[in-house]
Amino acid sequence: MTAAPNTTTTKPRVLFVCVHNAGRSQMAAGYLTELSGGRIEVRSAGSEPADQINPVAVEAMAEDGIDITAASPKILTTDAVKASDVVITMGCGDACPIFPGKRYEDWDLADPAGQGIEAVRPIRDDIKARIEQLVSELLPASTGAK
Repeated sequence: MTAAPNTTTTKPRVLFVCVHNAGRSQMAAGYLTELSGGRIEVRSAGSEPADQINPVAVEAMAEDGIDITAASPKILTTDAVKASDVVITMGCGDACPIFPGKRYEDWDLADPAGQGIEAVRPIRDDIKARIEQLVSELLPASTGAK
């Protein structure tokens, strides 16, 4: 006896975009990857990517048990936007191409670049709360309590 095939094999696809793809978008991608348990395809990119992830962002995420050390800043491409269902921008302005049929959100978050850990923690916590909300929207609970 085999289970019925899953007819919804396509995972939601989310793209996080900020200028340098070194702080906010990387923290958001780290949280979404972790909190979705792999049920959401996660990408991040920047309009002007930095040469490395912000070490303070890495430290702030490590404090919450999430390792983003393997991530690296990537250039924003039109293909990445086309391949996404949800595009969340974080201060990239008009650099992000707009395509019909996509869900766009702009998260007004402080830039952690050049900030110490004390300033980055509240940004991290804000991102985590937004990611928890996003997960609840993209992955509605399938075990509804009566």
